[in-house]
Formats: sequence, C-alpha cells, structure tokens
Amino acid sequence: MRVALKIAYVGTGFHGSQIQPNVATIEGEIFRALTELEIIKDPKSANFTSAGRTDAGVHARELVIAFDTDKVNLAIPRVINSKLPSAIWAWAHSPIADDFDPRRAAIARKYRYIMSGEQYDISRIRSASKILLGTHDFANFCVKEGEKSTVRTIEKVDVRVSGTLTKIDIQANSFLWNMVRKIVTALTLVGSGARDEAWLQQMLEPEVYEEGLEPAPAYGLTLMEIIYPEPIDWQEDAYSIRKANENFHEYMIRHRVMAEVMDHLVPRE
Repeated sequence: MRVALKIAYVGTGFHGSQIQPNVATIEGEIFRALTELEIIKDPKSANFTSAGRTDAGVHARELVIAFDTDKVNLAIPRVINSKLPSAIWAWAHSPIADDFDPRRAAIARKYRYIMSGEQYDISRIRSASKILLGTHDFANFCVKEGEKSTVRTIEKVDVRVSGTLTKIDIQANSFLWNMVRKIVTALTLVGSGARDEAWLQQMLEPEVYEEGLEPAPAYGLTLMEIIYPEPIDWQEDAYSIRKANENFHEYMIRHRVMAEVMDHLVPRE
C-alpha cells in the first residue's frame, strides 16, 4: 500500500531536505527512521517521493512525502517520530493511490517569510508585491539549473505586520531554487527606498536586464503548504501534534532567554 505523510521540521542544523552524502539532511533522518522500523527496505524499492526540497536552514510545516509499504500499521506519525530527532516530526498520514507522486500531483505551494520589519516601508512592499503577480520569467530571482524553465506563476502575495515582524506569504504553481528568498530581498530593497518599482518591473524582463540578488537569510523561510487539486483524507495524529508543541515550548523558552542574554553581551552606546 502507498502511504503519504505530512512532515514538519526546523531546518536549522540540516543541510536541506534532500539527502546528501556525509551531511545531516531531513530525508536522511526520515530514511533512517523508516528503515530502522522496517517500514521500508530502502527508498528506491519503496518508490519514495517528496513534494519538493528546501535549502539548508529552511523550515517546513507541511512537506508531503509518499512511499510504498507492507507495514501500514507502523507507517503512522507517532511510531515514525519515535526514531526521528525532535526537530523533525510527522503529524498526519493517509493511504493514497498507488501512482500518487506528491511533487507532480501538486498544483501550488505556499511559503512564508518572516523578518524584522521595523526598517521598511510596508506600504511600499505591499505595492511592489503586486508587480510579481501573474506569469513571469523569474531568471533574475533564482539560481538557474541547466536548461530548466524559469517561468513561473505567482498566484498570491500577502504582506502583513505582526508586532515588529513582517510576514510575507507567497503562493505559486511552483518555485525555483532560491526564488522566494531572492524575491524577499527585492521587496526589502524597494521597502527601504534603495530601489523603486520601475527597477522591480525591469527585473522581470531578464532578456533585456540582468542583475544578481543575494537571497534573504534561510532562517526566515518556511514551506507552509502543498496544495493538491483533490482533497486528501489526512488523519492528523493528536499525540504527535501535542508532543511537538511540548518540544517547541521548551525550544521557544530557550531562544527567548538567549535573545535576552545576547542583548546584555554588548555594551550600550
């Protein structure tokens, strides 16, 4: 039987989601857990597929994976999580069609970028974000991969303020390597007044104008949702969700304390 899982993770400390030799990755940890539990023999024979990949340091709330298994009773979040580090957890599962490919079946993906917004004009960012809507060539907003097309369709961009933070949600049919982080860089350049909307419009015309952009830091980016044309009958695991909340309560306390410690390390001017 084929099973799909929703996986969430804190990407800090991992070299991205896709497995690589000799470094810690999200897939590497998932493969280890699934094989140790004998849910799968190996990724290839289980036809393991993932809805996408995230870069080093990027997080996910809802990365969808799928694989074939004869141990359906073990292929559930609370069992799999027993072999995963606390920074990675499965929280929903569903039996799925034998030919389901979570990447090819997806019709859209949604990312969220969170940043400090105190130094930016949010109205400028909101106005500039509208320029990105629709189908464009995003060659100036990605790391190119061979002859792969750089044309993508951005369906939604939502910019909102939450206290001192700015949250940018971007939904598109699919994304290129570093595309979201480079878009965030471009929007902050406009928001700071360093560039204007005419420049952003020009960046969407790579056949006549080229300019490299540094991607925004990875730690602010989260893969929020994979969208499919037909609803999947997800069965959420209440125990796994509760356990993740407990882990994150401790995680957030530690980082709040560390933020206060850092604030006292440097003398005030």
